[in-house]
Amino acid sequence: MKKLLLAALLLVSMGSGAQEQDKRGQALLDQMVAALGGDAWLHLVYSEEVGRVASFEHGRPTGSNVLFYEYRREPGMVRIEYSRTRDILPGSVKDVVILWNATNGYEITYKGKKPLLEKDVAEYNRNRAHSIRTVVTEWMKRPGVVIVPEGTAMVERRIVDKFTILSPDNDAVTLFTDQTTHLPLRRTYEWRNPIFKDHDEEVEEYEDYHTYEGIPTPLSVTRYHNGDMSAQRFITKVTYNKETPLSMFDIEQVRKK
Repeated sequence: MKKLLLAALLLVSMGSGAQEQDKRGQALLDQMVAALGGDAWLHLVYSEEVGRVASFEHGRPTGSNVLFYEYRREPGMVRIEYSRTRDILPGSVKDVVILWNATNGYEITYKGKKPLLEKDVAEYNRNRAHSIRTVVTEWMKRPGVVIVPEGTAMVERRIVDKFTILSPDNDAVTLFTDQTTHLPLRRTYEWRNPIFKDHDEEVEEYEDYHTYEGIPTPLSVTRYHNGDMSAQRFITKVTYNKETPLSMFDIEQVRKK
């Protein structure tokens, strides 16, 4: 992180060279946004996904492989329904419903509803604050944000452009975009672990893009924590621009389908 800050400060002090670097970084970001669907992606409000999610502990499968239904309504409202039962029939009851709003998360089961653990809420909010969408739609509106191009790299045997978005408060997200399609293949960031007083690294990788309503969507998303695989999502169905009623995100009204 310190190296990135020094690089950004050097860019600022190098005059015309810094301007060229900044233009290059902005061009890489603009290419990625255009590849993701441009305005259709930027202004997306409603989305639904169906698939399966598997969890890992220290890179090893835990045996958990759960069917999920995810509903999003921007900004910030998310409902995820989980079921361990195979071949769920339409209208059948889900095992767990998770609701997220701008600040908190809640779990709903047959026993009732309760707030999620503080550490789970912190992890979710941290990932959301460093998501590609948040970086593009929120970070880039702040004065003093710097985009540092870092040349090329390899992700899963593909050549990628690597660049880092650095915020004024020394937070950073690094993106790796395919040199041909300009779609993001990897996103990384670091955060300070308050318990161990060091930095943890979070990585998210995107594969198997398919286009729905003009928006390329990765059907495989894998997360790594400090180099160990922690979760993997396989999406089988995607729907965009279908309005989701507010009641589905209301903790007082929500009910399991």
